[in-house]
Amino acid sequence: MAQQLTVDQLRSVLSETLCPDAERRRAAENHLTQAQKVSGHPLVVLQIVASSDAADVAVRQAAAVHFKNIVKKAWSISEDHADISLSPADRNTIKQHLVELMCTVPPAIQMQCSDSISLIAAVDFPAQWDNLLPELVRKFSSPDPAVVNGVLLTANSIFKRFRYVQKSDALFKDILYVLEKVQAPLLTLFQTTGAAIDAYPNDPKQLEPRFRALRSMCRIFFSLNWQDLPEFFEDNMESWMKEFAKYLRYTNPVLENDADENEPTVIDSLQAAIVDNLNLYTNKDEEPFMPFLPDFTTLVWHLLMNVTSQPRHDELATTSIKFLAGLVEKLMHRKLFESEETLRNIILKIVVPNLMVREVDEERFEDDPTEFIMGDMEGGDTDSRRRCSQLLLRAMCRQFEAETTVITGEHVGGMLTEFTKDPANKWGAKDAAIHLMLGISIRAESEGKGVSIVNDKVNIMEFFSTHILPELQEPNMSARPMLKATALKFVSTFRNQFTKEHLTSLMPLLIAHLSAPSVVVHTYAAAAIEKILITKQEGSKALKFGGQEIKPFLEPLFSGLFSILDHTELNENEYVMKCVMRSLSVAGGDLVQVTEIVLNKLTAALERVAKNPRNPQYNHYLFESIAVLIRYVCGKDPAYTQAFESLLFPPFQTVLQMDVFEFTPYVFQLLAQLLEYRAGDTGLGEAYTMLFPPLLTPTLWERRGNVPALTRLLEAYLHKGAKEIANHLLGMLGVFQKLVSSRANEQSAFDLLNAIISTVPPEVLQPHLKSLFQILLMRLQQASSPRYTRLVTQFFALFVGKFGPKAYLDQLGALQPGLGLMLLKQVWAPRFETTDLPIRMEAKVQVIGLTKMLCESPELLADANGAQLWSQVLKGAMKILSNPNVLLASGGADDIDFADVEIGYDATFSKLQFAVRAAHDPFPEVTDPSLTLVQSLHGLFSSQPGMFTPLIQQGLQSDPKLSANFESLFSKAGLHLV
Repeated sequence: MAQQLTVDQLRSVLSETLCPDAERRRAAENHLTQAQKVSGHPLVVLQIVASSDAADVAVRQAAAVHFKNIVKKAWSISEDHADISLSPADRNTIKQHLVELMCTVPPAIQMQCSDSISLIAAVDFPAQWDNLLPELVRKFSSPDPAVVNGVLLTANSIFKRFRYVQKSDALFKDILYVLEKVQAPLLTLFQTTGAAIDAYPNDPKQLEPRFRALRSMCRIFFSLNWQDLPEFFEDNMESWMKEFAKYLRYTNPVLENDADENEPTVIDSLQAAIVDNLNLYTNKDEEPFMPFLPDFTTLVWHLLMNVTSQPRHDELATTSIKFLAGLVEKLMHRKLFESEETLRNIILKIVVPNLMVREVDEERFEDDPTEFIMGDMEGGDTDSRRRCSQLLLRAMCRQFEAETTVITGEHVGGMLTEFTKDPANKWGAKDAAIHLMLGISIRAESEGKGVSIVNDKVNIMEFFSTHILPELQEPNMSARPMLKATALKFVSTFRNQFTKEHLTSLMPLLIAHLSAPSVVVHTYAAAAIEKILITKQEGSKALKFGGQEIKPFLEPLFSGLFSILDHTELNENEYVMKCVMRSLSVAGGDLVQVTEIVLNKLTAALERVAKNPRNPQYNHYLFESIAVLIRYVCGKDPAYTQAFESLLFPPFQTVLQMDVFEFTPYVFQLLAQLLEYRAGDTGLGEAYTMLFPPLLTPTLWERRGNVPALTRLLEAYLHKGAKEIANHLLGMLGVFQKLVSSRANEQSAFDLLNAIISTVPPEVLQPHLKSLFQILLMRLQQASSPRYTRLVTQFFALFVGKFGPKAYLDQLGALQPGLGLMLLKQVWAPRFETTDLPIRMEAKVQVIGLTKMLCESPELLADANGAQLWSQVLKGAMKILSNPNVLLASGGADDIDFADVEIGYDATFSKLQFAVRAAHDPFPEVTDPSLTLVQSLHGLFSSQPGMFTPLIQQGLQSDPKLSANFESLFSKAGLHLV
């Protein structure tokens, strides 16, 4: 058992974690993992954080990070990190001293302490940490700006929870608690900080921390006002707006003259935060704010007139443009913008300048293509000046479409003329013209499906033919690369507007651009192709450019895509790999001709990234691409499975031997998929048989991301060769017992158990059934939940369907007399009184299990209580069958429309959508469970005519729909109620 480390011992271990030698560093990290299992360890860590040894700052920071990681993993009590010790006494001690500690340590360590406070607050605040907020507010009066900034950053982090969440009573209770403690001190601190700024106009060391404090207070303001306008802020609107206006007018050469052109000054950051707050009130149409709106509109306008094109002003520019866009699109503010002069000024002085290509954009395009793509591409995560300027144009079109279209058209015409005169040097003018067209042409679009409604005052196709197509037809891939990228973006944006014939002629041009040396250009080409391949025909689910259309282009397409992925640098391009995945998916049954070369390329890519996984999205699309190949090639002809195994097993083996934890869940899913497609007469084979015992190793199941994938793999083993692995049943049941003890893993536990019940020979299973039911009942008694009830009753239905009601009643009766009927009455039947009714395969299994309970259980008819329960079970079966969403005959994996499925990386568990299989049918011999129900009931009724009429009425009379459906089922089956 691990022993608690002394301060000196722990300091030594932490020092070793900073060692450049990987072995020593790994040994130290393992030492820390063991140490954190001992009660009191976090307090020893904080002693090192609090030490005042200036020479030990790196170790102190390592201690602060280690403490934060302990808090992150274990403060919220979970099964995943139950081995980390954080006793109630330790927790209380930490909460008593952590704020004070944060205020006394150097800035880098202060940030770690602040993060730790925020993590604890996310769990305990306010209910279990009622002194946190008073303690933070007391620090508002500290004379040390560093302390004030520390507590403000912490408060801001805590209050972010109030943003972007749905309203609820619990949420408003917390907000009200915070407001009572913070709202007045926050305004006072904002005003006193402003007074201090006025007192030090020429001292940047005094000014900068105070401006940072004001910025943090603005973000707190944003959080506290996000849900609703609080009464205090309404009453003090004038005081707040006076302060905001002051800083939107504020200039100070002391803080601006030597500013880095890439980094915003403290004034820039504060002004952007203030405009964000104004935007919040504008979007909410807060009435008390309306009197201040005209002045703030003027102030924001002046800001935009004075921002430079330097990157340091990007945030302020984009935030201010969004503020104007929010105003101009609303009818209530129409009079502010309706004059032609105002509209012309917005386009001339705001939109056009912020759409023009800057030198910094060209540099980013060439030197940091990933960053450029994130800010520019459709669906990117960051706001760029261009994107916000286009949003402003669209907002103007909502209120002034005719005027905006005419004015913008004049600018477009002038820019295109300018380009025509000097294409080599004036390509930036054409680039801006295309972006202006993108801004005014779109009335409605969605990220996934593209533009659905266009501005009818703009001829998109004519503009495409005259100005976009020539750029794509230019054979020199190095000519005007930024303009090429913009042309490709135009095609991608208006993919819905192109006909199939257009796309057929465009496809060779797009494929040609995959050979462009520019990363952005070939990325945009791949992204455009991928989006075209999921575009639907209007009013139909059919693809506009599907398998038949892509078939002639497969060879050059894959050649172009893999020429990018084979490149020695910048080869982990997620957009290109996503295009590979989509191309394979759409090609479907026509893949055989390219299978070998594509699979070789994918396995080579897998071997490369396994050495150092860096891009989760790229990795996910890589594994999805392999899954697509397996699905369509092996699914079409299982004979190909062995060839796939010979190619895939070596890299898979490497992943498992190197324990590349990011990839193991993917490998397990693909192994399951391959195993499921193996020809029925081949069994497991030697490789799978040898692999099986290590799959039961407990450490493999400790990683949550592995659990669903490993479960899927064990299910595949059971369905393909249960007899060959029957001697490992005890190990599989051990895995089940481990999984079912955890709420997080209970779904996987029952997936595994149901596969065991469905496949393992009864004589092998029989000796273990008693302990199995004991485990299930213990969990049901101690830690049940609606989901567990659903899962366990689904198991009951499967068990009864497989082995009959007598086996169910006997197994439970051996534990406690009458237990089977008691569970049927108190747990199983009541499940069908909820809104969570089973559908698809679950519904089929339930109806079959309930049918057997109704028709093969004399115990149910032994007395009046049993007869009442019989009626309750009948009602349950009919509620399932009467559910309009029951879909008994659907749910196959081939029914999935992959064009509509969101595919991508998930940090918890990345499910491979193309490896999804149809739900296993444990009763393939039953084609219509509703028919089986009525036929079985008819036989039962015929044996005792008249006896069941009152029981049927008792069960179904509460819902006329159930009675009508019951009679209808008998009528369809050509049977009469006896």
